[in-house]
Amino acid sequence: MSLAVLVLVTGLVFAGLDAVMLSRFMKPLFEAHIGPLMLDSPRMVPAVIFYVGYIAGLIWLVSWPALREGAPMQALVAGAVLGAVAYGTYELTSYTILRDWHPTMVVVDLLWGTVLTGVSAGVGVAVTRWIAPV
Repeated sequence: MSLAVLVLVTGLVFAGLDAVMLSRFMKPLFEAHIGPLMLDSPRMVPAVIFYVGYIAGLIWLVSWPALREGAPMQALVAGAVLGAVAYGTYELTSYTILRDWHPTMVVVDLLWGTVLTGVSAGVGVAVTRWIAPV
């Protein structure tokens, strides 16, 4: 039961916050710098594959161990580290090899991935401890 709650809460927090950020802030930022390369609407299958895989990795590496320890702050901090590594890998690689990739895109998305992953893990663990403690 605890694992199901953890996955559901973490996934809802992550997807909900990311949907707002992507539509309100990231889309206009990326359009300003690489607009001609962007699709009119995202490809949903790869997006779903990313979300499922990333949240599964977050649960396995960060949230489940923190839940067993009863440590939401551990989840927040470790989630932030994971987010910085994952989003940093994508952004810094893109900036390294793509001509029009802008430093502002790197900084904003890296910070967002750090905050998003940390908050999703921390909230997921805290809510799960409250609803369905291990």
